[in-house]
Amino acid sequence: MGVCLQVLGLVLGVVSWCLQSSSTTSHTWKVRSQAETVTTSSWQFEGLWMSCAATALGSVQCSKFKTVLGLDSHLQACRALMILSLILGLASIIVSILGLKCTKIGRMAEQVKEQVALSGGVLFILSGVFTLTAVSWYAARIINEFYDPFHAGLKFEMGTGLYLGWASSGLAILGGSLLCCSCRRSAYTPPPR
Repeated sequence: MGVCLQVLGLVLGVVSWCLQSSSTTSHTWKVRSQAETVTTSSWQFEGLWMSCAATALGSVQCSKFKTVLGLDSHLQACRALMILSLILGLASIIVSILGLKCTKIGRMAEQVKEQVALSGGVLFILSGVFTLTAVSWYAARIINEFYDPFHAGLKFEMGTGLYLGWASSGLAILGGSLLCCSCRRSAYTPPPR
């Protein structure tokens, strides 16, 4: 039972890491609202790294954000959180593989392998929390600007990159929880004298 939980937790963690990387590189974190326009022949969308415009004829033009210092602070924080999430996710995949009961690397004691698997699970949960924080913060900003009557700029709605981020954070937290639950709690025995 413990091996199945560990393998399932690792598989969910790997899938969540793939979704996190797709969400991080997605250009559609926010999409221009079509509610206030008469024609729908052009679209605007933005991600963490660039802003794009597309026409009905199929042409897409993207421009990278020119400077890091000129960006909003919430965008810089979301970038940092997503990059940290990817780094933690990759580290947790490696640590979890080393801690699986079905892998035999070196002469690691069973109790040490359980602690390594537990560490991998905790890293997966942290990775999911970082992604969840970044995506939810970005979404809250979009919603605030959409309903703010004093916001003079374009109105945007949530894009698919945010939904990918929410899905990946849920899978990472679930996979990490399964890895943590697969470790049995052993009674403490004092070392012999």
